[in-house]
Amino acid sequence: MTTQHTYRVIVRGTFQDLTDEARARLLEEVEEHGLSQMRFTPEGSLTYDRVLKHFSFRFTVVSDAADGEEMAAALAEDRAQTALKALGGGVGAGFGELRSSVTDLDTMKINRKGR
Repeated sequence: MTTQHTYRVIVRGTFQDLTDEARARLLEEVEEHGLSQMRFTPEGSLTYDRVLKHFSFRFTVVSDAADGEEMAAALAEDRAQTALKALGGGVGAGFGELRSSVTDLDTMKINRKGR
């Protein structure tokens, strides 16, 4: 039996080569993707602003601990790519290289004040 760990993964990227239709769709939905909507979820939480330059996704990924943070990052990046391609009612959004940062919640140390 393998041990499962829960990871929080932030995937960051830059929009590239957006069509006029994709840009219009993203701007229509910008209020649904603001800072107040940031949450770590299995489906991912996308945030971007009206400038349409940078974006970030926040994912919760459950994966085998033996596979490590690299696998969690790869899974999250794959989910981000799928979501970006389907964005805006199927219009899709062009994007450049994705970068990820991963936190393993099961090995994270918590420093509590007063202890």
